[in-house]
Amino acid sequence: MDILIVGMGKLGYKLAETLAGRENNITVVDVDEQALLRAANRLDVLTITGNGAQLRLLESLDVKKKDLVVAVTSSDETNVLVCLMAKKLGCPRVAARVRSPEYAGQMEFIKTELGLDFVTNPELDTANDVARYILRGYSSHVESFAEGKVGLFEVPAHALPEVVGRTLAEAGVFDGMLVGALYRDGEVIIPSGTTRVEEEDMLHLIGRRETVTALIRAHSALGQRHVTKRVMILGGGKAAFYLAGRLLTSGLTVKIIEQDEERCDYLAANLPGALIIWGDGTDLELLQDENLEEMDALVSFTGHDEENLMLALLGKQHGVAKVVAKVSRSNFVPIIEQLGIDRAVNPVLISAGELVRFIQGGQIASLSLMFGGQAEALEILVPSDAPIIGRKLSEARIPRGVILGAIVRQGQVFIPKGDSTIQAQDRVIAFCLHAELPALNRLFYPKRRGIGHEFWIGRKGPRKPSAD
Repeated sequence: MDILIVGMGKLGYKLAETLAGRENNITVVDVDEQALLRAANRLDVLTITGNGAQLRLLESLDVKKKDLVVAVTSSDETNVLVCLMAKKLGCPRVAARVRSPEYAGQMEFIKTELGLDFVTNPELDTANDVARYILRGYSSHVESFAEGKVGLFEVPAHALPEVVGRTLAEAGVFDGMLVGALYRDGEVIIPSGTTRVEEEDMLHLIGRRETVTALIRAHSALGQRHVTKRVMILGGGKAAFYLAGRLLTSGLTVKIIEQDEERCDYLAANLPGALIIWGDGTDLELLQDENLEEMDALVSFTGHDEENLMLALLGKQHGVAKVVAKVSRSNFVPIIEQLGIDRAVNPVLISAGELVRFIQGGQIASLSLMFGGQAEALEILVPSDAPIIGRKLSEARIPRGVILGAIVRQGQVFIPKGDSTIQAQDRVIAFCLHAELPALNRLFYPKRRGIGHEFWIGRKGPRKPSAD
């Protein structure tokens, strides 16, 4: 695909990084030459210095021939304007980042009347992700696929002592499920039957939700079932605002601690039912006065990663069942979760996953960027002309960096084996290292096609920032 990304902040960079590995032709635009230089030095993208909201610049880039324009600058209004102009110039699809809560209630009107095909809001996406986790019964993190029929659980290996030191083929506790990936010493491993489990590994189990849930129930170290009623949120920014709204709607008691008095007034006026405390969330005495130890969940949404980490660990020390920390550095996510924090969330990764799913079109039902973006879990709707159809998986030449974790056919979930075959219209949940995405493409889509769309081979040779 030929894609234009306007804005090279954290989200724009992560999106370009993710898409550049899929043999797309990526052009990025920003007024910040340093941001463009970083992208040019690390990614196979064409960089253009300039204001993406200028008609002359968009015309010079021949926007009408682009397959997609994505606007993710720091300004909501600029993003909408860029998309509106790109549409008027003939670009078939546009997507914008719109973050302000003031616009949240009119997104459908904006999309319909201005012709935006997709709108992402990192803080809202993060709030929804955390809300799903808090409202679940178990403390183990889980992703859902195939309309909830398939579950992906994160399980520390030390909680399954009977498998430590053994190969996956020797372990007897994984009947009816598959270890799709494991995280070890900062590296993602797509395992095989000969992979030996180490005590510090983080296993990612995939299977029928009821099968994996039964495993968790049988091992007390994986966490007891918790019903969350009381939630404390530290920090009152946009993500906290959206999260509190979701939790209040679900009937939970919500307490927010925010140190900015004016922001407290805004939260109190717009979140009826929430208890807003004006104070410093890093003040241990204040947290104790507000009964931290009686909370069922603690969410640290301050603007500093270090504070979020320490506050989440403090919550664990006080016996809070579920603790969540927001981190701005995506590569820190898996490391932080290994420190005993139940859930580390990165708004950029979450929003990038939503954008990629939209870009990939109808063939990708869901997508989860994992391990700071090193790997992906995808739910693929198998097209009728997929090269892999009818071939035994043992003969399909699946690379080591790809594993097919589950097949859903007519509502039934199958854990594939070597003699399994895939049929058209199956849903396949696959794990894939980022570097192996082109190989995954070739398994499911005919030559010269990408996931959901035709694609172009990325241009080679040096790419330098240019003024316009």
